[in-house]
Amino acid sequence: MLILTADDVRKALPMPEAIQAMKQAYAALSDGKAIVPLRTRLPIPKHEGLTLFMPSFVQAKAEEALAVKIVSLFPENPQRGLDYIQAAVLVLESTSGRALALLEGNSLTAIRTGAGSGAAIDLLARPESRTLAIFGAGAQARTQIEAACAIRKIETVWVFSLNLEHAKKFAAEMAGRNAIPQDVRVADNPAQALKDADIVCAATTSATPVFADADLKRGVHISAIGSYTPEMQEIPAETIQRARVVVDSRSAALAETGDLIQPLQAGLIDESHITAELGEIILETKPGRQSADEITYFKSVGVAVQDAIAAQVVLKNAKILKLGQEVKF
Repeated sequence: MLILTADDVRKALPMPEAIQAMKQAYAALSDGKAIVPLRTRLPIPKHEGLTLFMPSFVQAKAEEALAVKIVSLFPENPQRGLDYIQAAVLVLESTSGRALALLEGNSLTAIRTGAGSGAAIDLLARPESRTLAIFGAGAQARTQIEAACAIRKIETVWVFSLNLEHAKKFAAEMAGRNAIPQDVRVADNPAQALKDADIVCAATTSATPVFADADLKRGVHISAIGSYTPEMQEIPAETIQRARVVVDSRSAALAETGDLIQPLQAGLIDESHITAELGEIILETKPGRQSADEITYFKSVGVAVQDAIAAQVVLKNAKILKLGQEVKF
């Protein structure tokens, strides 16, 4: 079995390649070429934690992928000096079920989540988009900014976090990295971050909307990746009402995200308000953005097909780059 560390995964999964892989993954999901059960949720009340089990089998073009991810979210971890998200991905041989590799899952999750947002930005954001607003300053926010800047020629980035020190550190660390511009600014409030934003990425654990609908400019694209329970809501219901709503998976989004569940329960929208899965737009069976003034919204709750396809890319590149450690199993 091949063991790949976080550093190995980051080297083997560059963002531009990850974005293309996510397009492949979403297309396979929407085309019925993937078996992806709704993830099993195991609450750990004593520690305020949640562990998720995410298996998937994907048959994309001539390639097959079989993998299981176990991801845990423990809000108290940062106080212990640990990452909020803990994860591992087990890759299996699709023809035999034999265990092939164990990948550090935090890095893979962050990259594939950012890359999924990057795929949505490529398909939905206006081509001339130049200003990006990021809500949140954690690990997920880092790959969101990297993906957005890999897809569009971003000139200015605004970051807003309730923790000002985290936002300042984030801005200093990300400025000038890869395709990210040097002009990364810390916003004093959400309205300042949104004033000129063509693209908005929300990567928080907020239970209430992180900005006001009235502060959005026309034609903005929003990628939201933080609301993963019915109780969590990053995006105002008014924004959802007037936006073209695209999701990674209809069934998963309707079961898991408060961004959509709460407006549905309030009678503000119905299920038909979800215009497409991103994979349907990739397959050209559903339309994407319809006008320059339209607000587009992509909701990703994360689906296991992303992990399976991303892991295949990692294994392929790991062999080329001679990464990882082989152990008897």
